[in-house]
Amino acid sequence: MSKTVRKNNSRAAANKTAAHEGGLRQAMTWAHTWIGVLLGGVLMVAFFMGSVAVFDREIDRWMMPATRIEAAPPGIDIDTVVPRAVDALAAGKPLREWAVTLPEARTPVMIARVRYAAAGGQIRLADPRTGALLPDAGTLGASSFFYPLHYNLHLRVWNIGYWLVGLAAMAMLAAIVSGVIVHVRIFRDFFTFRPRKQLQRSLLDLHNLTGVLALPFHAVISFSGICIVYMILVPAGINALYQQPNTFYEQALSGYSRPAAGVAAPMAPLGPMVDAARARWGGAAPAAIRMWNPGDANAVVKISRSVGDRVSLADDAAYFDGATGALLHHAPLQPAATTQRFLTGMHFIAFDHWPLRWLYFLGGLAGCVLIGTGQLYWLDKRHARHGERGVRLAAAVTAAMTTGLVIATLAMMVANRLLPVTLPSREFIEAGLFFLVWLATAIHARVAMRPGSRTLVPWRQQCLAIAALALAAPVCNGITTGDWLPLALARGQFAVAGVDIALLLTGALALTTARRVRRVEAARAAAAPNLEEAKHAERA
Repeated sequence: MSKTVRKNNSRAAANKTAAHEGGLRQAMTWAHTWIGVLLGGVLMVAFFMGSVAVFDREIDRWMMPATRIEAAPPGIDIDTVVPRAVDALAAGKPLREWAVTLPEARTPVMIARVRYAAAGGQIRLADPRTGALLPDAGTLGASSFFYPLHYNLHLRVWNIGYWLVGLAAMAMLAAIVSGVIVHVRIFRDFFTFRPRKQLQRSLLDLHNLTGVLALPFHAVISFSGICIVYMILVPAGINALYQQPNTFYEQALSGYSRPAAGVAAPMAPLGPMVDAARARWGGAAPAAIRMWNPGDANAVVKISRSVGDRVSLADDAAYFDGATGALLHHAPLQPAATTQRFLTGMHFIAFDHWPLRWLYFLGGLAGCVLIGTGQLYWLDKRHARHGERGVRLAAAVTAAMTTGLVIATLAMMVANRLLPVTLPSREFIEAGLFFLVWLATAIHARVAMRPGSRTLVPWRQQCLAIAALALAAPVCNGITTGDWLPLALARGQFAVAGVDIALLLTGALALTTARRVRRVEAARAAAAPNLEEAKHAERA
């Protein structure tokens, strides 16, 4: 009798545990699904543009032919080239501040920025060998268009873009946790990929594969992305502890500032300041020089350290008196800021490590595949259960956020090579073309999803468009610049050659994908009559 009671109790406990686990999995499935449905588009933009931004400086060389110059020899004359670039950009106007980013391994040019005392400012590229300004690039390039799209969607009003991407990053962390709970056999299924099985099965296999393979990367990159914009997402603590923004800048971030004296004074040479800063850094190279209130007795010069040799993005800045050259301030970051700068450096991968840079790129693309397969799986499953209702619009949006995003990116790169360099507002025409093409892909997908059509129709056609643009871009580059792939390799233009090779591989992959999608469509079309006959037989 007692044995029977114990057996019944153990069974009841097991059933209760199973019911609890089933309820948890069901709740996590609901959360996982709707995170992907509602924020999958934002996550796709963030992951794809983040992957592109890993090689933003190389893409800049491709999109800005005037910057394809020989690297400056080590030890450029700071006191000659920097003032020459700043003076040329100032054009005799009084300045509130100026900044010059010095050349490094991936960027052979200087970037000069000025803010005028009255209003406005300019940014131009300069030759570090002479200090002469380079011709206007006429493009925002990857570093000023693709990269900001990654973190703010170019929605800067009220920081809407930062909030959307920040919310999506937090949702990504929740999706990772819920995904592990939902897919109980996730680690066993990691070794299972059946590309020739039914579409839903193949999509789910690929979703699980990319999710597990890059799970640590996706978790770290999402969390560190949130930490980068903490001042926007959680400003309450800063506002409560620091009454003035300058106080936070000086105390928490080890910054330094002082008001202008209103007394004119000649500026001290920059070279000795750079040497003094390098001595404090143990010989590390400078990355940038910035001056506030130039020509004033209270001018301040900030010299930032290069981060190419370490993970942390802390610039370890040294501040000098612009008139005398005396050191004003140099202090280590506080512990919290040090941690934040390290996490930021992990996210940005500004340090020089090419194998890891490629792993970041592949990890970002794995995130795109993870998100895209999840959305396609949901669409195909919903189409099978609910027919046409709501699927056509959802498919159009999903197509725009996946293949459409790639098409818009490639269209902008092709336009970059075809638009005349002298065209007024050329950079804004390029950007406008990007968004117009992106919108057109959504319209195309909506039209292609005719009643009764399968959900794969727009993806096959858009994969063909990707292939055409990706294969056309290197040709356009060769025609307009003369830097054909073999010549670029021979001249040592490895950034340009690398982008061309990546474009050719993208075109080949898109063609392969289009053929694969066409086979799936043909198989579904062949199976459709059999399904209809089965339905009629059941009714009979």
